[in-house]
Amino acid sequence: MTLRIFIAGGYGIVGSAIARHIRKVSKDIEIVLAGRNPDHGTALALELGNARTALLDLKNLDGLDDLAQYDLIVASLQDPADSLIQAALDKGIAHIGITKLADEIASLAIAAWRTKPQRPIVPLGHSQSGVMTLVALKAAESFSRIDSINLAGLYDDRELMGPMTIGDAEGFIGRALLRKDGKWVWVDASKHQRNVLLADGSHLEGLPMGLLDTISLAAATGAPNVRFDFIQGESIGTRARGQASQDLYIEIEGILKSGLLAKRRTVVSDPKGQAHLTALGVLVSIERILGLDGKPAAAGGIQLPETLVSVDAAIARFEEFGVRMFDHS
Repeated sequence: MTLRIFIAGGYGIVGSAIARHIRKVSKDIEIVLAGRNPDHGTALALELGNARTALLDLKNLDGLDDLAQYDLIVASLQDPADSLIQAALDKGIAHIGITKLADEIASLAIAAWRTKPQRPIVPLGHSQSGVMTLVALKAAESFSRIDSINLAGLYDDRELMGPMTIGDAEGFIGRALLRKDGKWVWVDASKHQRNVLLADGSHLEGLPMGLLDTISLAAATGAPNVRFDFIQGESIGTRARGQASQDLYIEIEGILKSGLLAKRRTVVSDPKGQAHLTALGVLVSIERILGLDGKPAAAGGIQLPETLVSVDAAIARFEEFGVRMFDHS
């Protein structure tokens, strides 16, 4: 039976990276690249093979072919009315979305309570669609108690970014959710800066954002202090006079299983940039949802990267695609 994936925004910067990753792991999956200007995706569809384009109007999904024929909808664009999520729930299709932040998750939860998901519904409003959370969970394995997790994502001005990504970044910096002393706190980001240590020993000022990593990691580790910060500057790739890389910084402080108090830092760097790394976060979820990893397809329900994907399997996949992960203590 042919598997079919519908990518909304499928010929944009992130969407096209997702499509190429899918094609790299499977030649058989039929891919539909949907958007407002389907002619813009024709060349990519020809490049991928076994792919086509479709017109997508989020205000009127009636014009689409029957969505029920698809196994998975991947929304790599903003869907303010949750049209694609509701369509997935109504038609029993799996769904991945990459844009929902901490203050936007309630509508999805309530919709799923009203219409029980037959297939996985996966909000990946995390840094790089769950990459940060999965690597942080691996780093956390050496701790018996975690007191704080400080995360940061570096965005390099030299990297090509799509209009959705730029708009998201601008919208993120304002109201942010922090886990502070065991309590959830909404703050004005501009008044809660953090100094972030980079791999080369320099520092940048970060501003907190309401990504889902904060909620996921607090729940998974019990850490009383968790935050994610947006930093902007030269990436590891740019400093090496190459292509701008996507760099993530993870700092965990607590008690190691050996009993020692410690602070451990991990750097994740993708030399191919933010779209490539974001698409990898989506890819590992796609593989698990559809059972492309050799295991039975995932059961229905709302899933998060840490509940859906094996941390070790995901990290192995990231490394296979050229992502570097190293200690920075």
